[in-house]
Amino acid sequence: MHDLRPRTAPLRLVILLALGFTAGTACAQEQTLGTVVITGSRVEVSPFDVPYSVEGVPLQENAAQGLRVNVSEVLAGVPGVVVQNRQNYAQDLQISVRGFGARAAFGVRGVKLVADGIPATNPDGQGQAATFNLDTAERIEVLRGPFATVYGNHAGGVIQLFSRDGKGAPRIRAGVAGGDHGTLKVDIGAEGEKDGVGYVLDASHFETDGERDYSAATRDQAFAKLTLAPDEDSKLTLLASGLRQPDTEDPLGLTWDTWKRDATAVEAVALQYKTRKSIEHMQGGAVYERRFGEDKLQVQAYAGQRSVIQYQSIPKVAQSAITQAGGVIDFDRSFHGLGARWIAQRTLETGKLTVTGGLDYDQAEDDRQGYQNFIGNTLGVKGALRRDEIDTVTSLDPYAQLSWQQGDWDWSVGVRHSNVKFDVDDHFIVGANGDDSGSVSYSRTTPAIGVLWRATPLLNLYASFGTGFETPTLGELSYAPSGGFNFDLKASRSRQFELGLKTYAGETGRINAALFQITTDDEIVVAGSSGGRTSYTNAGRTLRQGLELAAETGLTRTLSARGALTVMRAVYDEAFDTVPAGNRIPGVPAVSAYGELAWKPVDGLSTAVEVVHRSKVQVNDNNTDHPAPSYTLMNLRLGAEQQSGPWTFNELLRLDNLFDRKYIGSVIVGDRNGRYYEPGPGRGIYGGIRATYRF
Repeated sequence: MHDLRPRTAPLRLVILLALGFTAGTACAQEQTLGTVVITGSRVEVSPFDVPYSVEGVPLQENAAQGLRVNVSEVLAGVPGVVVQNRQNYAQDLQISVRGFGARAAFGVRGVKLVADGIPATNPDGQGQAATFNLDTAERIEVLRGPFATVYGNHAGGVIQLFSRDGKGAPRIRAGVAGGDHGTLKVDIGAEGEKDGVGYVLDASHFETDGERDYSAATRDQAFAKLTLAPDEDSKLTLLASGLRQPDTEDPLGLTWDTWKRDATAVEAVALQYKTRKSIEHMQGGAVYERRFGEDKLQVQAYAGQRSVIQYQSIPKVAQSAITQAGGVIDFDRSFHGLGARWIAQRTLETGKLTVTGGLDYDQAEDDRQGYQNFIGNTLGVKGALRRDEIDTVTSLDPYAQLSWQQGDWDWSVGVRHSNVKFDVDDHFIVGANGDDSGSVSYSRTTPAIGVLWRATPLLNLYASFGTGFETPTLGELSYAPSGGFNFDLKASRSRQFELGLKTYAGETGRINAALFQITTDDEIVVAGSSGGRTSYTNAGRTLRQGLELAAETGLTRTLSARGALTVMRAVYDEAFDTVPAGNRIPGVPAVSAYGELAWKPVDGLSTAVEVVHRSKVQVNDNNTDHPAPSYTLMNLRLGAEQQSGPWTFNELLRLDNLFDRKYIGSVIVGDRNGRYYEPGPGRGIYGGIRATYRF
């Protein structure tokens, strides 16, 4: 066990939430296909009536689909999105949207994460999906394509979570779920409305021994949301959340030979250095909305603290030089931000005009140290100091959007000017290790335009175009091939084009289809690895071309089906270094698909068959090592509900990977040790029960 220093503990928030359970709860509003709204335009509109690709995923309050631990459980049916569960809670999920983010070795990059209007992505573009609380979520929206760029740096796609508002009569709930590999989740919550104040409170504990050897994890989460109406024209939302994940075991990736021999194995180096990570995260925020006639003002503010200690497997011999930053990462991050926007809507004789203007400011400051991961011959402990610095990332982005609806035509225009600055204040200046202090700034204006034509009342056709850019993350800037910070690394620049249709079929069916093309200059790629550190450089041009399809329909009164398909060609369009033109971009499957057949024979009982397919995935830029093979999985689920007076009981049973297929769930792109492969879980059975009491 390592010495995680005492910090602001999310456990305090858990205690406060538990004390608040005496207040009671209320039910969430049910959502149907016809009433889901989206805010990719920052104004609530139907997803059917916007000229870009967006999917709304409603989440049932009774948790009828899964354990609600990872967003990989709920986003499988969204086209263009690949969510790979690494089965490694030390490194979070791997999420990519149209190929953006597939290169992330940890966390989420290239995709902007937002929860209740507050960013879950740092200004440098690195985010953490683990902070999403699925137990209180009402819906998740996924915005893809050109208009995602209006959200600024790293917005190859935007994933937004919206939690429920506390409404209606009070209720309390408690649930327990568990299954294979020592998996257990306990959740308690309360929500409702009293004296004009809505509240949603939740606390949960999750633990698992892990599918693989040396992959155990424990996670405690807490969430609180208060909704007030100071007067009839305004609304104030207060938010607080916390996450604590101590001593999470990191099994690292496997080599091809090890995976072939034993998919549950761990490489010896992980055990030698006791690779692990501890995380504590707490944040709070406020969102204020006020109407002025037809106009609306929205203001948000947030602040928080994140502390991480990570023990890596960098060999002792590689840390002999004083310029090597050690094998233990230790940082305390304080972050905060402000946002404001004015939304004006006017109904004119010739149409309806909506204009939005706003400004976002975000800053994160890391007090970062690095230590050797050994003392003498004892490995996996905190040793001598080898890095000490303050890293600050600041972004300031004004933006504007305009929507014009006239007859059968809708026009949308958006523009954002992003300014991102990195400052490094180096305090570890010892001998040959010189002063690495410095700064670098990136700025770019990213416009987007789209048009939608209502061909018939049930068919909309649209086209959109936009430009975007993606700065390096702080981790990618941290190491230059020649040592020190890589201040010469450029931001990548993209141009995106999309054509699509949206149509309703019959009373219960819908089809969304989109063709897209994305060209990117100065794509950020791995330059090399030395002494256990990876450095990055800019490649030439890349090309992504693809087709996305989403469909759902009611086959009979009790039988329904839905599915999603993504076919994508993602390649290096120009040669660079030793990589020839035409090579596939690693981490991006050519085909991903999801299908579900659900049957609800009577009220209170539902069952479904899920099928997931991924084609093979390359693991490095040269496409020389073994790609992760394609796979197809089948899952079964069964849900039931009973009501007795004020009580409601829900039961869930899942059987994942029915045929016990051996497969690679995700890859670590460009790992120079050849440990690319992160195995997916074999057959697993999980079940749970939840009880809700209405006052």
